[in-house]
Amino acid sequence: MTERNSSGMTTGAKIAAALVLAVLVAGAGYWAGQRSAGGEVSAAADPAAKAERKVLYYRNPMGLADTSPTPKKDPMGMDYLPVYADEETGGGAAPGQIGIDPQKIQKLGVRTEAAARRMLDKVIRAAGRIEADERRQYTVAPKFEGYVERLYVSATGQPVAKGQPLFEVYSAELISAQREYASALQGVESLKQSGGEAQVGMRQLAEASLARLKNWDISEEQLRVLAKSGEVRRTLTFRSPASGLVTEKKTVQGMRFMPGEVLYQIADLSAVWVIADVFEQDLALVKPGAKARVTFGAYPGKVFEGRIAYVYPTLNAETRTVPIRIELNNPGLLLKPGMFAQVELAAVAKGQVVTVPLSSVIDSGTRQIVLIQAGEGRFEPREVKLGARSDTYVEVVSGVAEGETVVVAANFLIDAESNLKAALGGFGQASAGTPKSVAAAVGHKASGQVEAVDAKAGTASISHGPVESLKWPAMTMEFKVANPALLGELKPGTVVAFEFVERGPGEWLITGVSPAANSHAGH
Repeated sequence: MTERNSSGMTTGAKIAAALVLAVLVAGAGYWAGQRSAGGEVSAAADPAAKAERKVLYYRNPMGLADTSPTPKKDPMGMDYLPVYADEETGGGAAPGQIGIDPQKIQKLGVRTEAAARRMLDKVIRAAGRIEADERRQYTVAPKFEGYVERLYVSATGQPVAKGQPLFEVYSAELISAQREYASALQGVESLKQSGGEAQVGMRQLAEASLARLKNWDISEEQLRVLAKSGEVRRTLTFRSPASGLVTEKKTVQGMRFMPGEVLYQIADLSAVWVIADVFEQDLALVKPGAKARVTFGAYPGKVFEGRIAYVYPTLNAETRTVPIRIELNNPGLLLKPGMFAQVELAAVAKGQVVTVPLSSVIDSGTRQIVLIQAGEGRFEPREVKLGARSDTYVEVVSGVAEGETVVVAANFLIDAESNLKAALGGFGQASAGTPKSVAAAVGHKASGQVEAVDAKAGTASISHGPVESLKWPAMTMEFKVANPALLGELKPGTVVAFEFVERGPGEWLITGVSPAANSHAGH
């Protein structure tokens, strides 16, 4: 007998209905799962997926070589764009590394070199000028009033020897002082036998007269003649205090001069100074006593050897340089004051240190980065602290160990994500290991209104709408054009659609222009 319930359905029928309902639910779940696998992600799963993505750093939205570990805005108010680990990682690269298809590395021109210990021998170059040795300059200035009676040296630049007569002068004061001294000597002689206070007083008068003449630079020879003969000379001869050249002559025959007036200047140029200006950043490497090589345009191939005698204590705020003094012998008087010089200084090395090529360092202004080769097609950005520099290498104080391989060429392309994408995209389609966005980000499209055109500079200012491929908002910016013909299609006030690429860091180049689909494109 078949059992029925109150609804009239048998027990077997109920079981069959339950089985059918279970199959339908399972099928619906399978269908929903297949749709989700095909690209549709549920609202509940999407936040979880995003939460799992790791942000490596934030890059400049304009493609400049500037990154930040935290979110920030650029000077135009645009947000820095996040770079995720799953975007940067490729070819087996670990999180925090940059992966590049090994087939593309050669096309990018990537070159590497191992960090090694070496002596940082640096040659500091500076511009200089010849100046006369201040310790070898002499001035002839009489200390009394008088007149120039006769000139023996009458031309600037004339060589003179020490003790050579320069000019003769007449002075009433000089004649009076000579007579006073001669009279005092005669008085001393006449009172020689008497003794007493009179003789002492006369001797003191003679000594005072003699001191007065000496203070006026009267030579010992002339004083001896005066003391011996008692004859007062009408004129006095001034002689050169040193051997050298007359660099300045301010007297003519017959002129009157006053006490202290400079009549001649004489310089001994057998040795000269080279005053060279060393840049502030090289100052720590410059030490007194270090050797210097000096060359002059007037004497090609001739090298003058000298040493740094003094480093001046002041800095020129305008040129950011510090003067140093090099002393040079001047045989044959080849070197003339005022000549320009090229100076090479051997910097003092502090021993062997870990170094990398200068080209391997990416300097953002706030930190220095090098790219370490972590394996085939894998590169790791590493922050470093730098020390002394040579012309081609720089000391690494921390961040890189001896033997680690660093990128020395194309490192900028690797570091700047937008530049890297443009470079890789130019070689054709991306490989399976290259993100899709890399191959598609070479050219960009936008539309907007032309604000201004500079035909001479080959630039156009365009107020354009958002650029999805670069995640740019609407803004006004300046573009360069690939050729002058494009300027004919860019008229101020017109609305155009255009294509552009990044030719260099922050330099955007229009490659194509066409009329916009409607007059409000980009607005």
